[in-house]
Amino acid sequence: MGGPSPSVLIDRLIAGLGDWRGERIAQIRRVMRTADPELVEEWKWMGTPTWSHDGVVAIANPHQGKVKVTFAHGAHLPDPRRLFNAGLDGNEWRALDLFEGDAVDEEALREMIRAAVSFNRSRLASKSPRSRGPRTPRSSSSRRTRRRSV
Repeated sequence: MGGPSPSVLIDRLIAGLGDWRGERIAQIRRVMRTADPELVEEWKWMGTPTWSHDGVVAIANPHQGKVKVTFAHGAHLPDPRRLFNAGLDGNEWRALDLFEGDAVDEEALREMIRAAVSFNRSRLASKSPRSRGPRTPRSSSSRRTRRRSV
């Protein structure tokens, strides 16, 4: 495969920003790691820090004037502390738009991360052959050929 690891690429992104957005992404990264030490750091979509555990949990992107932390299945997660402030009308994603000077409720964010991991695990369990009961064999002509994107 070659090239730097996702962790190194995220380090470079943080250092390269050189402003509060880098500090914010570093903070989000630290909270991700403390919420679930089994999260996997990835570098997807040509430059997006991504954290996964049994599926994508969240991504973080620096934008002009903000950092956006997007939860892949945020619409399905409880948000009792009202962390989400963007993408509220969507069917799947929810996001936190963080602006310079915004305080981050790290404990609430950790709870959201753990809820996202639990949601991913429940989706994975519902897709397992055991949870669906006996399968009916399909002919090769009835198989789905469309690839699902992640």
